[in-house]
Amino acid sequence: MSDRKHVIILAAGFGSRFDDSIPKQFQIISEKPLLLHAFEAFTFLKNVRFTLVLNDKYLEYWKDLCSRHSFNVPHDIIIGGPERFHSVKSGLKNVCDNELVIIHDGSRPFPSKTTITNVVEVALRKGNAVPAIEISDSVREHQGKFNQTVDRGKLKLVQTPQAFTGSLIKKAYNQQFDQRFTDDSTVFETTGNAINLVEGNVENIKITHPADIIYAKALHQHIVS
Repeated sequence: MSDRKHVIILAAGFGSRFDDSIPKQFQIISEKPLLLHAFEAFTFLKNVRFTLVLNDKYLEYWKDLCSRHSFNVPHDIIIGGPERFHSVKSGLKNVCDNELVIIHDGSRPFPSKTTITNVVEVALRKGNAVPAIEISDSVREHQGKFNQTVDRGKLKLVQTPQAFTGSLIKKAYNQQFDQRFTDDSTVFETTGNAINLVEGNVENIKITHPADIIYAKALHQHIVS
């Protein structure tokens, strides 16, 4: 595999759990749309291409945002699908087999440079890398009326960006959609590949609910201070 990298940023969702007329990826954090924060986190990489996966409803809106915020990082735009799986599959059509594919959720504005670097370095050596962090809360398994404590020491919270050899992740996505495919590592491991975990960063939160924006604004102040 070459050292060419291809970052796919996913921003095709409507944010159904986000009670606002503007999807979460366009919410403002410190005078800049959340999606721009996520995008710019990867611009330090060398020998890299970018593909942004959008909902066609927001194509002109995105172009207007780029103009207003003087965002001029070259990138291709691909129209997403009904589920995350379909959006990634569409984005992968723009990827070469010999590229390292780095897939990131546009609703995660703060992946650290260290996390991205570690993901890239491990994936270049081993074919894939997935960031994860420890769980600090107590965890219980709940099914119907039954519930029990789960050993949190055996569990990790999985993040993005997740990186894979282009030919391998494209092959993994050449299968039918399954409801359990909530991230790329789940799709990848169904084709018999073991996942390599690396340390993520706790600031790399996923914006899901309106309260997360308040937290993200405070995080950003901490990060830039």
